Amino acid sequence: CHNDAEEVMGVNSRVELAKATRTLYIRKNDALQNAGVTILDSTRTWVDPRAKIGKDTVLFPDVLMEGPVVLGEGCTVRSGSRIADSRLGDVVAGKRLAVALVDVTNPHKPRVAGVNEHEMMYAASLPKIAILLAAFQKAEDTGEPLNQSSKELLTRMIRDSSNSAATEMSDWVGMEYIANVLTSDRYKFYDDQDDGGIWVGKAYARRGAWRRDPLGTLSHAASAFEVSRFYYLLVTGRLVSPGASADMKQMLSRPAIDHKFVSGLAKARPGSRIYRKSGTWRTYHSDSALVERDGRAYIAVALCNDARCGSWLKSLIVRLDDLIFEPETVNRRP
Repeated sequence: CHNDAEEVMGVNSRVELAKATRTLYIRKNDALQNAGVTILDSTRTWVDPRAKIGKDTVLFPDVLMEGPVVLGEGCTVRSGSRIADSRLGDVVAGKRLAVALVDVTNPHKPRVAGVNEHEMMYAASLPKIAILLAAFQKAEDTGEPLNQSSKELLTRMIRDSSNSAATEMSDWVGMEYIANVLTSDRYKFYDDQDDGGIWVGKAYARRGAWRRDPLGTLSHAASAFEVSRFYYLLVTGRLVSPGASADMKQMLSRPAIDHKFVSGLAKARPGSRIYRKSGTWRTYHSDSALVERDGRAYIAVALCNDARCGSWLKSLIVRLDDLIFEPETVNRRP
């Protein structure tokens, strides 16, 4: 004899199928919460019954997990995230992987999702975008436009990730000026009273650090969220000026290094226009891009600390691209 009518519920129509499916999701959410997972809105969170999620993980509303997802302890999954058949595990729980995704097809109504997106990590060459911004800001502040030589150095710094070009430009701009731009009220790309952000505290050369970031004592740091903000202000023409934003976007185009996001999209999603800056040092891998294709646009940022990150990011960008282009996402777009 069954005391729970739901356990013997018959499924004879789509309506009954939907009710039975909903029952499974509710039970899964209840079990997760009893096991120490925080679900902020159980009525708007869908976790596959096969999924395994560690305690102290926080799931925001409108999260969808499909298939045998494995998520470690202490993770944070933001609204709008969809994870399918993934094993993020302890690399996320250990805050060694941070991801931000922003749909900017309608830049006036961006849609944001992220995992550990406020976690600041060593980012190697990715923070060279701060030198790029500071150079254009200094030109604006002094009223002296960048000459052709400086523009060529900035382009080499971004597209080829040239350390010598980055060092020459950071010496010209000045490390303190770069820090002032990053911490300014106008941009707030770094805040030592919050989660940090983007930081350049050392020239890309064999010399000592000028000043490591106040929170993590990192020489070249970034968080996925603040890097995505950089690209969002670029898209909306608010980095220095619309003209300067357009010039910076051009420098970010045609990336010369074919790996990670660029390699993944070239193979799986040909025809994508990619505006990008990446970074690599030992086990630290980072990538960031504004991607445009078929009338849609999005910003993707990933920071990772693991020897396997290079191949992971190559696959990750394809999954993120799918999120932007899947019919459900397109239909929900305002």
